[in-house]
Amino acid sequence: MFKQVDLKEAVRRSIQTEKNAMDFYLRGAARMKNADARKVFELLAREEREHAHWFHDIYPGDDIPDLEAFLNAGPAVDSDWLRDLEKVNTAGFDERKAMALAMEKEKKLAEHLRELAVKIESPEVRAVFEQNARSTDNHYQLIESEYARLMGMVHESDIDTFVRE
Repeated sequence: MFKQVDLKEAVRRSIQTEKNAMDFYLRGAARMKNADARKVFELLAREEREHAHWFHDIYPGDDIPDLEAFLNAGPAVDSDWLRDLEKVNTAGFDERKAMALAMEKEKKLAEHLRELAVKIESPEVRAVFEQNARSTDNHYQLIESEYARLMGMVHESDIDTFVRE
């Protein structure tokens, strides 16, 4: 399966990805006018920070000694999360576009985490990747629900009312 060097790199990249996602949600939240949408992105930013901690806890290297300092540093210049958000800004930012982009990013991330998990020999490390994939699925569902609300669609909690009528 993964050699130690490969495992170290996979976990390091996962920490960076969580930071990139956190920065994406913080920057997106700062641009949102809709208070509920902003709260969703702020919640997701906090959860991405927590995910970075999960990966840092299993990180076999010592080159990220202070995770909080790393997470509080400025965004990565090569972050595809922020690059894609800037494209949304250029096209005319709105909450729906940001939500659609966030769903796309979360879906791809969950797939990537599952692909990595099956290649990891260590049950403890594999479990962190699998747990993060499940949490990422939950992020997708939360964003999807908020997107539906922004679009004026029937909320899943009201679906029984509309199906019966």
